[in-house]
Amino acid sequence: MAWRTPRGRAGLVFLGFVAGLALLGPALLPDPFRQFDLLELASTPPSAEHPFGTDQLSRDVLSRVVSGARISLSVAALAVTLSLTLGAAVGLVAGYWGGAVDAALMRLVDGALAVPRLFLLLLVLAVPERVPLIILILIIGTTGWFTTSRLVRAETLRLREESFVRAAEALGASRRRIIFRHLLVNTAGPLLVAATLGVGDVILLEAGLSFLGLGVQPPAPSWGGMIMDARPVLEAAPWVGIFPGIAITLTVLATNLVGDALRDALDPRGA
Repeated sequence: MAWRTPRGRAGLVFLGFVAGLALLGPALLPDPFRQFDLLELASTPPSAEHPFGTDQLSRDVLSRVVSGARISLSVAALAVTLSLTLGAAVGLVAGYWGGAVDAALMRLVDGALAVPRLFLLLLVLAVPERVPLIILILIIGTTGWFTTSRLVRAETLRLREESFVRAAEALGASRRRIIFRHLLVNTAGPLLVAATLGVGDVILLEAGLSFLGLGVQPPAPSWGGMIMDARPVLEAAPWVGIFPGIAITLTVLATNLVGDALRDALDPRGA
């Protein structure tokens, strides 16, 4: 669906390119942790041997950017999957059951939305000295489902009045069957758009947390962490921070282009 529009194609091609680099990078590029020569190769500009140059510890910047892509895309994919699962479950239950269940769940969501997500993450991540990557993914995922639940609830409220749902109820179908076979399937379109746009949000969020020292911990390469590490040498070796910044910008732009293309393709008013 997203492939039908030029911006969708451009976004998909770039994301495929980044994903391909992330998968093949270890076989094609030097070890991102390897320090070549602190005296001779520290903070050297881009060259044929090191296309993105080296950082202040003589590590290859291209290898670290590609390795950071693996981390950023993995964190985004897993966290978005978790948040979509939680949001879809809450939205389906609230929208189909209605009544007191709907009211209780939506008040919970409203209360959670009243607290800025970044503030909540800073509050949680600032306490432990070092957060494992899997815990970081769980924290990001479990704080990002609130908007998704409202989206799914609104779609479920509309769908439950449709004739095919009423027919399934009249034939004696269980609530579980109606939710999974009829409602969830028909909310897949909005969920797909939310997932695509959510990936870009999580990449930015993870980069911001890593820049503050609360996300992916060194020496693991992270785009946000690389920009933070580049601050002392930004004037002398700007390429150390420029290339991870470009990677963040283009990847988030590509996900937003794909999300916008999907939203237009799934919009019935555009048909």
